[in-house]
Amino acid sequence: MQSLTTKPHAVLLSSPGAGHLIPVLELGKRLVTLLNFDVTIFAVASHKSAAESDIIQSAMRPNLCEVIELPPPDISALVGPEAKVGTILRVIMREAKPALRSAISSLKSPPTVMIVDLFGTESLVIAEELEISKYVFIASHAWFLALSVYIPTLDKIVQGEYVDQKEPLDIPGCMPVRPEDVVDPMLDRNDQHYFEYLRSGEEIPLSDGVLVNTWKDLQPKTLAALRDDKLLGRVMKAPIYTVGPIVRSLGPAGSKNELFDWLDKQPSESVVFVSFGSGGTLSTEQLTELALGLELSQQRFVWVVRPPTVKTGDGSFFTAGNGGDDLSSYLLPEGFLTRTHHTGMVVPKWAPQLEILSHPSVGGFFSHCGWNSTLESITNGVPMIAWPLYAEQKMNATMLAEEVGLAVRSEKLPTKGVVGREEIKCMVRRVMVEEEGNGIRNKVKEIKRSAERAWKEGGSSYNALSLLAKQCEIICKQRQKMKNL
Repeated sequence: MQSLTTKPHAVLLSSPGAGHLIPVLELGKRLVTLLNFDVTIFAVASHKSAAESDIIQSAMRPNLCEVIELPPPDISALVGPEAKVGTILRVIMREAKPALRSAISSLKSPPTVMIVDLFGTESLVIAEELEISKYVFIASHAWFLALSVYIPTLDKIVQGEYVDQKEPLDIPGCMPVRPEDVVDPMLDRNDQHYFEYLRSGEEIPLSDGVLVNTWKDLQPKTLAALRDDKLLGRVMKAPIYTVGPIVRSLGPAGSKNELFDWLDKQPSESVVFVSFGSGGTLSTEQLTELALGLELSQQRFVWVVRPPTVKTGDGSFFTAGNGGDDLSSYLLPEGFLTRTHHTGMVVPKWAPQLEILSHPSVGGFFSHCGWNSTLESITNGVPMIAWPLYAEQKMNATMLAEEVGLAVRSEKLPTKGVVGREEIKCMVRRVMVEEEGNGIRNKVKEIKRSAERAWKEGGSSYNALSLLAKQCEIICKQRQKMKNL
């Protein structure tokens, strides 16, 4: 891409949590390396996640973007102990607005454009005060965006709880959303979580544009509906920029360890990687069934295991990640580690996911279907076993299994009850050794190639970001002209 004659300055805002911060940081890097922007990233930190702190520190080292941590505001008097994660995030971002406004005012170079994530839409008013362009970055996919901007309409026409509806929820021009697949804020219409989500759905279309972490070939029907004034375009009035897939890039190879020494010895595409993200946890009973299902499958595996919890997989990165490295405290079935010693590796708490997914021996990903993880799987050509737990992951799993054909999933949602060992065994074998898995593997590699094309010169995401840059260039020239008067 051509360097701009006048250098624009983008301010990006990220809410707490590694899953939110990673795509914002990667978007910032693209703006710097492809478009010659100056980029300042404001990260509202939670200081609750070691992964989050590591990501912020590593982002500061290459000096591509200026990363400024905003201290987390004290919201203890504003939310109760039972507040949902989405509520906590929205309140944190709302209360951080004064600090953000002050920090932007202190910048040496005035910003040209502000880009906020889903939880930061209330900060768009700061861009209006500064008379700069304002955009929303949806780090998820176009179907999630469609539901988010249509939720104010659904709020008016749907009676009762969404989860109690007998028919799927129609979204003009898009695949309907089944009641059991609705996003977490829609589970209880009387909870603050729902009203916060409703508000974001009203604010997104008020921006000057929406950047979405997908690409044209992955979701052509949904993107067309969002742009059609006779369909979703009548509520999604802002232009859509497909800027995906935005995923982390592999860093320099580190020193070998036991895990990668073991992976190096396994046959190509023979290992299933099992991990449920930074906030995904399982009950004790489900942990047992998963362990025995992996054992029964007789397939090689790498499993990132976390201590079991009473509350299954709510995505609470504010509390997730506790527990030590002693696997005896993780309540795994008696004898499991001994019996699977030659076929599997069990890793406590955390493992380098991107490095594992990119390893040639990995041929399947048993995943919670968070969108960051989904894109990392797709861009490495790895088919998935969908195990959605929270947020929009149930929508993701449905899209992957039924619309795009990149995953298999259980008959019963993991959030609705315990999935048994026999079904887990069958899902693993369907992907890893049966003919169905070969078809999914071919499909995901085809989608991987389309993702690569999207970022080549002339590709859909390349062109979308170029168009955004041209709009910013016009603003820069107008400002320069005003200064010269």
